[in-house]
This record gives sequence, C-alpha cells and structure tokens, in this order.
Amino acid sequence: MSNYLLFILLLSISLSAKPLLCDPRATRAALICTNRTASSSLRRTFITNFLAAMDIVTPLIARQRYAAVVNGTGTASVYAFGECMKDLSPNDCNLCFAQCKTQVLKCLPFQLATRGGRVFYDGCYLRYDDYDFFNESLSSQDRTVCGSKDFGGNNTVFGANAIELVRNLSVQSVKNDGFFVGSVTFSKGNVSVHGLAQCWEFVNGSACENCLENAVSRIASCTQKEEGRVLNAGCYLRYSTQRFYNNSGPDPVPGNGGDNKLAVILATSAVALLLVFLLVAFFVRRKLLQRRRERKQLGALQVAVNKSKLNFSYETLEKATNYFHESNKLGQGGSGSVYKGTLPGGEAVAVKRLFYNTTQWVDHFFNEVNLISGINHKNLVKLLGCSITGPESLLVYEFVPNQSLLDNLFVRQDVEPLSWEVRYKIILSTAEGLAYLHEESKLRIIHRDIKLSNILLDEEFTAKIADFGLVRLFPEDITHISATLAGTLGYMAPEYVVRGKLTEKADVYSFGVVVIEVVWDLYVKGRLHEAVDPALAGNFQEGKPSRLLQIGLLCVQASAELRPSMSIVVKMLTGNHEILQPTQPPFLNPNGSEISSVGTPSTSNSK
Repeated sequence: MSNYLLFILLLSISLSAKPLLCDPRATRAALICTNRTASSSLRRTFITNFLAAMDIVTPLIARQRYAAVVNGTGTASVYAFGECMKDLSPNDCNLCFAQCKTQVLKCLPFQLATRGGRVFYDGCYLRYDDYDFFNESLSSQDRTVCGSKDFGGNNTVFGANAIELVRNLSVQSVKNDGFFVGSVTFSKGNVSVHGLAQCWEFVNGSACENCLENAVSRIASCTQKEEGRVLNAGCYLRYSTQRFYNNSGPDPVPGNGGDNKLAVILATSAVALLLVFLLVAFFVRRKLLQRRRERKQLGALQVAVNKSKLNFSYETLEKATNYFHESNKLGQGGSGSVYKGTLPGGEAVAVKRLFYNTTQWVDHFFNEVNLISGINHKNLVKLLGCSITGPESLLVYEFVPNQSLLDNLFVRQDVEPLSWEVRYKIILSTAEGLAYLHEESKLRIIHRDIKLSNILLDEEFTAKIADFGLVRLFPEDITHISATLAGTLGYMAPEYVVRGKLTEKADVYSFGVVVIEVVWDLYVKGRLHEAVDPALAGNFQEGKPSRLLQIGLLCVQASAELRPSMSIVVKMLTGNHEILQPTQPPFLNPNGSEISSVGTPSTSNSK
C-alpha cells in the first residue's frame, strides 16, 4: 500500500477542536507498537485486513461502546479490539475513538507493517495484533505513565491517599461490571485525589482482579506526581488531583475523621433513579418513533416500486446469484454484501443484500431507491431495481467488471499495475461524477462516502461512483446542514467529524484523500519523483504527478471555504483552470504536536 493512504488517515481530524460542553478526554497516554513486522509478501494483505477490520470496529463502537473483530485468515489475520471508558457520553466516545484510530496507524507504515499496536487515550483504547489477545489481561508491553508535575504538598500523606483510593477502586470495579470511579479527600490542605479503574469488556472475574491488582502495585511508583496511569493489556487505572471523569455524583467534601476517609461516588439517589427512568422512557419512545418512520418509508417505497419498472422478485434474484453462493460474492461493506448475478435474459448484474443489524438500513434503502433511481450519469453506478417483498431487502445494480480502485491498487495480486494514463483517467471521471451530483443533477446531492472501495472501474477503466446509501440532499437556499456522523474515518472532512457541519465540500475533501499519493513533506522538499508508485517504473509524463498532487492537497485543506468545487477540479484536471498553491492540511506532525488552528501548532501533552 502506498504511503499516502496511511498519511491521509492521519489528516482527517483536528485533534484540539471540539464542541462546547464536550470532553472526549482525547489526551494520548501511550502509543505502543510491537517489534514484529509483516513479511514483504504479506504486507499488502495484512494492511488491507487491518483497514477492513477498522471499518467493522467503528460502527460497533458507536453502537455498543466496545468491539472485538477478527478479519482475514492465516498469518495475515488481524485481531482488533476497541473500547471507550464507560463514563463517556456516546458522542465523546465516537470523537475519542476517531482520534484513537488515526494514532494507531503510526504503527503501520507500509515499509514495515508492524503486526501489532495499541494506543491508550484517557477516554478510549484501541489495539490490533496478529493473534487472539481478547482475554489477555497482562503483557510484556504494559506501561506505567507518571505525570510530569510533582505534588507540591505532603508527599507521604498524598501517596497514602492515592494508593488507598486506587486499591478501593480496583476492588469495587471487579464487583461493578469492571468499572468504578471515585475520590478521596484529606483535611490537611483540603486536597482531593480522583481516580478511575476499568477492565476491558472481555476481561472478567479473576482476570480483571489480577489486572487491577497489578496496576495498583505499579502505580505506586507515580505517587510523587500529581497524576499517574497504568496501561495494561486488560485494564486501565488512573489517579489525578483533577477530577477528570464524568459522574452525576457530588464533588468530594473534606473528611472530618482523618486524612484517609474514602468517598467513593455511588449513584443511588432518587434523582439518579429518576434519570434512569426518564432515559429508558426516552429511548423506548425514540425506538417506537423510528419503527413507525421505517414502516411509513417502506410502505411508500413499496407503492412506488410496485408501480415502476424497478421491481424484481426475490426468487428471480436468488436464482440469479445461485442462492447467494459464496463463489459469486463480489465484496462486503458496512451496509451489506454484494453478489454477481445473471438474469434470465443473460444480463450480468450486481445484487446487494442489505444488513438488518444496523439501524440505518431503511434509510440506506430509501436513499438508493427513492433518490438515486432517477439519476443517470456515465460516472455513477446505475441502480436497475430492487426487491422488498422477500425475507430481505435487495438492490440491483449494473455489473461493473473491473472491481474497485482499492482492489486494483492494493488488494489484487493478479493484475497489472494501473498505468499513469489510466490513473489520471480514473481521477478525472470520478471528479466528473461528483461534479454532476453537486451541481448538474436536478437534486443537489452529497455522497458522504467517497473512498477507494466505492470507486468502481468498467471495461475501459472509467470510474463509476457506487454506494449511495449515505447520500443527503442539499437544498439550494442554505449554506450547510447538520448531519449525524456517517462515512469512513480518514475520508471525512474535519468540520464534519468535529462539528457535524456537512456541505458538498465534505465530498471534495474525500476526493482529495483518494487523489493524494504522497505525504506533505515530500511535496515541500521537492521530491515528487518519490511520490509516484514504483510499479509505474518511470512510465509517466513529468509534471503530471505534481499537478495531481497539488489538486489533491487543495481538496484536503482544513478550511472548507478554501477547497475548490468539483466543477473547478474538473477544469484543473483538464488544464482549463489555474492550480493554486495549497495550504498545509490538518495533521499531526512527526514530533507529536497538535494543530490547534489552521497552520498554528501547539505542543501536545501526550506521552
């Protein structure tokens, strides 16, 4: 895999920017990469399996706050696990995990493809490896991370209280589903110590107890400092003089009976019970409203489909795909699996089976059928029909024979490298398809999921944009819409990830991610010859890679206003518009500093 994809995955989030009243605790405590690397013959497959695993992990985290995934087979298998701290809100969990994913990629440069890595944030955790570690509680790579600031008072008293706190938290955590927070206040100096203990979801019982006991013994080395953390394979333990966790309980009050009075916060009040009741009522009502909306949408769709030429019988499609035989499977994404089929008249088609285990499947189906069926453009995959009368919903598309751009660049080993002319043609035809969606169709549409795997290639290697399940209409009379986060991390624009602000410039950003083949420092050092895929063996026109790189960088600028429209991009690609100098995109530099605002670096507190 070329360096650009890994680099761009690091660009997508401006780590220091977050909404008000939001604290995803996205301070990095440690990034740990193993010293085991994949062999050259396995690197592409291992990295592809890793990226696919991340695509599966992300929606699971959003839905249930933890995820354990296995992707691939044999020595190229990738095991991935992620979890948020149980006191984080769902939104903060998603923000923290998004940043976690960008950091763990530092363990995966293509030249090395490290076979294991883990990153600890104060709000979440992510690990991948090449073996089943899900029940592992302790490992040789466990870390103790002490704060940088010394405690300014009585170290003996402070240390004793800190140890008493974490010891009690570890005991209570084992009894309380692997999680507990609390604090202790001692009267001399009116100083409080706050703490959090959590075992990961699949580390239970004695394994959780052993992990936290180990953490308590190791954190003692930090008690001269204002805070300390132990980062074990199976658990996380932290204390601090600052209250850092989210909890509905009261702040600690000074103890009257000595320096070592523990005040562990318990949500047992009538107010807490009322809040639980109200939350349950809210979610039940929201679920009922969602089901009512789904039934209404499907009812309207069924009427529309039955009156149109879009309707396919389930039995016809089932037979066309040989009953969805594995040999006909073309691929799988977050919303469903796609199979090649042959209709009775001999026409080849692609049939997508939508997953029912996501809450968005009705929206996905509605978008594809109701919004996209009437759109016809040479650079958009055409929807031929659907089936909603069988045991599952099916979508039928034209069959595109040369698979996706991702397959041709990084997955398939049995194809010749794409020539420079073909690559340029693919980029141009993708740009033309997006320009049509944004500016030329009757409906102004944002795709929201432009990425390598959603760019399919026809017989002549012309690009066709696919997968319209996440599209959003964009009315002409507004500047932006606020939308729930959806898409693929690494391809999503910063303003969309952080603030939910969605415009067509989010698609422009994603397009820029697809275009870019090299990292920023190669560009600024004038080493563009190193940017070109070595498989091309020098078979390209001098200067074209430079133009394409500049266009890609213009599209991924941090400010949406600075990104060109897709119609302007088409003109740039065809030589009919000036290509401006891009500004530096949002990313973490190699020294670990964060971009606090566009072009303004600030020093990170990450360890």
